[in-house]
Amino acid sequence: MAPGDLITRPGQVQYGELLLGAGTPYRWRSIGGWEDLPALDSGTVPRSGAHGAFPGRLLAQARTITLDGLIVRAPRATIGATVAALNAGTAPVEDERPLVAWLDERGPLLAYARPTRRAIPASLGYRLGTITGGAIEFQATDPHRYELAEHAVSAALPMSEAGLSWPLTWPLPFGEPGSTGALSTMNVGDADTHPVVEFRGPVTGPSLTNLSMGDVIEYDIPLAASDVLTVDTLAGTAVLNGTASRIYTATSRSVPEQTFTLAPGITNLIFRAAPGSNNPTASATVRYRSAYW
Repeated sequence: MAPGDLITRPGQVQYGELLLGAGTPYRWRSIGGWEDLPALDSGTVPRSGAHGAFPGRLLAQARTITLDGLIVRAPRATIGATVAALNAGTAPVEDERPLVAWLDERGPLLAYARPTRRAIPASLGYRLGTITGGAIEFQATDPHRYELAEHAVSAALPMSEAGLSWPLTWPLPFGEPGSTGALSTMNVGDADTHPVVEFRGPVTGPSLTNLSMGDVIEYDIPLAASDVLTVDTLAGTAVLNGTASRIYTATSRSVPEQTFTLAPGITNLIFRAAPGSNNPTASATVRYRSAYW
């Protein structure tokens, strides 16, 4: 199931396969931490010989999201099963799952989180099929929120154009345009986003350069036609064919993977390889979602 598949209207939240909010047995009155700026760790330090301070980096902490004023309604004969489904859907898990919330006309946004607290009061209303005053707390270690749609752009290695064919005829036959190795992304959010980059062989020494920032990720590795080197810049990994880490093949020109991001707006990138590596079937694919604070 894709993130947000069950959501149909504003006022709904989907966590994994559990749908909460309008049109479900689980209503909530407010969602906390969703539109808030996460807590920030500041690297700012006081000036030793003057007023004020030296500005340092601001790094966001994990985002805490709460559904408050939870109301559970069901027939008396099935209230237990309804609560059991809620409990199962918000049980503690090791890995984070998609959490999608749709609040307004901007549409749904996505975070990855896991439940950290749950309160289901067992008061008199429980026996009547109405539970009030409940709450669920989630924690997202990545504090960003993302659009649901994942974008993918690809480029082949630069190839020269065929040029004019002789003898000349009209219209002039310039041949098929050659590849430039260039690609661009559009992050419509307000935060930097971490792409996943896939290098496909046959290619030696694949690299991707962010022309706006000058940052490069480059790997001293030969890839066969069946090989895919997947670089996850959020996790900071480089994995060959989904199993074997090749992070150690990063060259001295390569920046740390987790610093290779796509800023809000348009980012222009170029795909290159080692001299002499120019197979036209080699490619680089950049997958990303626009990101929001």
